[in-house]
Amino acid sequence: MRAGSGEPLLLIHPFMLSHDVWADVVPLLADEYDVVAVTLPGHWGGPKLRRRDVGLRAFADGVEELMDDLGWATCHIAGNSIGGWLSLELARRGRARTVTAIAPAGGWKRFSLTQFLVGLKFLMLVPMVLLGRLTGDLGARLGFLQRLALRVVVHRPGRVPGERAKNYVRAASNCSAFLPYMWADLRDGGMVADHLRDIKVPVQLVFCELDWLLPPARCAPLYVDGLPDAMVVTLEGLGHVPSYEAPERVADAIREHLHRNRRRSVAG
Repeated sequence: MRAGSGEPLLLIHPFMLSHDVWADVVPLLADEYDVVAVTLPGHWGGPKLRRRDVGLRAFADGVEELMDDLGWATCHIAGNSIGGWLSLELARRGRARTVTAIAPAGGWKRFSLTQFLVGLKFLMLVPMVLLGRLTGDLGARLGFLQRLALRVVVHRPGRVPGERAKNYVRAASNCSAFLPYMWADLRDGGMVADHLRDIKVPVQLVFCELDWLLPPARCAPLYVDGLPDAMVVTLEGLGHVPSYEAPERVADAIREHLHRNRRRSVAG
């Protein structure tokens, strides 16, 4: 998904989902930026990925390949959940101009209680994923399945537009990386705190007040402590994927971070 013109801005979706997460955010930013919403390898509509290769490194490599194809040596990056984690990893690799990490995943140590709790929450999705696969596109149109699955990532499923809800079920049901990544995360653990010291670009950490999947109280401290210069913002009343419930607020948060750092670069 691509729209607009101006400085390059890359949007990275959460695990199991697709670029469709950003469908209502992209038009709100396209008046100022060349916005590309990527779909990660191993995800619905994204490049194929061998099971043995699934992991954060392969996801980051896939995004870098896309950036190379676009001719972008660097760009502004905003990501949600695993997309937030990847945004920071790409900044560590020197590919980001600024980062907005929304409810970033990875805020745990290997074999920690937080890691296991997050893994259990994802495993709760297995029956819904299987039901979606069994029923095909019919399942994506079933209201009860949409609402049940959406409760994992939003506070108020009724706020999610119909097409976004359908594509949420389609993406979750067709994510070939789902189970392989669960093992990869257990094996590799979360964000390595030392890596955060390598990030030299402006970072904004956006946490969601009512995030059931990655509660800020458990998952934010590693990032807040590891990035003491980062701007920290809380989106009140929203769940883990805030672009579903309030795309305008998400677009505003991204835009404000970019404007703030544009002013700094001009002043400097």
